Amino acid sequence: MGYWNTRGLRGSAFEEIINLTNEEYKKREVAIIQKIPTPITPVEFDKVHGQITLAYFDKRSTVDYIGVVQGLAICFDAKETMEKRLPLQNIHAHQVDFMQHFEKQGGIAFLLVHFAPADEYYYLPFAIMKKYWDDAQNGGRKSIPYSVFEEKFRLYPSDGYPLNYLEGINICLDEES
Repeated sequence: MGYWNTRGLRGSAFEEIINLTNEEYKKREVAIIQKIPTPITPVEFDKVHGQITLAYFDKRSTVDYIGVVQGLAICFDAKETMEKRLPLQNIHAHQVDFMQHFEKQGGIAFLLVHFAPADEYYYLPFAIMKKYWDDAQNGGRKSIPYSVFEEKFRLYPSDGYPLNYLEGINICLDEES
């Protein structure tokens, strides 16, 4: 069973940028996307500060976010790395399974990746992530190298959105048509 402690807040600044973007998407009626909370059971509680200091995860979560963009179902997970690669150990089998089933139902699954040292953000289509995941399961490399993250999928603030990740979806949809 997994345990949460103060390390559980890693990536919270990244998620806050995504949350602000989602609020702006909702406000402009472009999309409705929600953060999926990870269910926890508190074990220790700091009564003085009113904070949970130790908890365990009740069950495996699916992905970080799920929603609809103008009729298209989307789901994604946010991953942050301090390295010049995305370690596949940061992606869990149940997440890959969920995303695969989601796409089979006509949805769009992807990762948003933050390379913290360079402060760069990328959209990573599920198909690319899945290729590296499958290779790793068969003895291949255990990470996705930085070089795989294409400039066309680099994300920036634009049009008043803190991190306009819907641009990545648009690129993929344009390439499919």
